Amino acid sequence: MAIKQPKIGWIGAGRMGYEMALRLAKAGCDLTVYNRTRAKAEPLAKYGAKIATRVTELAGCDVVFCMVSTYADVKEVVAGKSGLLSQAKKAAKGITAGKRSAPRILVECSSISLEGSAELREILAAHGTELLAAPVSGNAKVIKAGKLSFVCSGPRAVFDEVSPLLKLIAPAASYVGEGELARIVKICHNVFLGIVIQSLCEITVLAQKAGVPRHAFLDFINQSVMGSVFSRYKTPALVNLDFKVTFTPALLRKDIDLGLDAGRRFEVPMPLASITRDLIQSMIGNGMTEQDFATLLLQQARSSGIELKPENVPVSDGLA
Repeated sequence: MAIKQPKIGWIGAGRMGYEMALRLAKAGCDLTVYNRTRAKAEPLAKYGAKIATRVTELAGCDVVFCMVSTYADVKEVVAGKSGLLSQAKKAAKGITAGKRSAPRILVECSSISLEGSAELREILAAHGTELLAAPVSGNAKVIKAGKLSFVCSGPRAVFDEVSPLLKLIAPAASYVGEGELARIVKICHNVFLGIVIQSLCEITVLAQKAGVPRHAFLDFINQSVMGSVFSRYKTPALVNLDFKVTFTPALLRKDIDLGLDAGRRFEVPMPLASITRDLIQSMIGNGMTEQDFATLLLQQARSSGIELKPENVPVSDGLA
């Protein structure tokens, strides 16, 4: 007897959401995608996805993924006046007259606070929907290279159920426990991201001002014990000054703010995070808002009295 394929809904077809949903569509999943700007989702139709006009069309799905920018966006698209749950009845386990009016499971992949995630879990529970918090590490290019990773928290049984879907999107999915623990892991991850890119920019500018070409310096770093997937991935941007956006300075600032809030809550001093947050704020204040957060390199160079030019050297991003 054939196993019934789950109905999957997807909310959000931005840079990340589109590529994640694309992997499910290419895998032949029964997928329906909603995006506030419908045109951004429509290219997924040629891979077999259905495109929803209203998010309520996803209410009858077994599992719905959500990938948007902020908690305000999450709350609006899930619990807003015209949101995913707007036609569901509370305390009805999501079922009305034999027809599901709320999904069984919401897999929420955005970077949001612990408090927002806990509130979302409570809202969903009132409609019989279980929440798996599942933020990710990576960006659109990382997704294309098949190297995205999830960190997940919530009921273990829910994680086990959706794991086959997660593996269609990313090779790695770490389960860290109940409740909102995945959120603090993601916040810590992105605080580290900000500190590492600032540190990498500082030493790269120091080496260049001393006379070392950026590509030569980063080639050494990437082959040393200090090299990483991240340092290799950012090398083309730092060498050739191609700052096509993968993650904006404003979004990085938001996540570092979440980290600093968590530090105050748990009484953990975070001096490096605090300094990095101020540097990102300075960059934003100077109008460096529309390109990738790696433009921190340009700010560091100007603070060091030099103007950088692209080296126009072919370098690997390590993702191939």
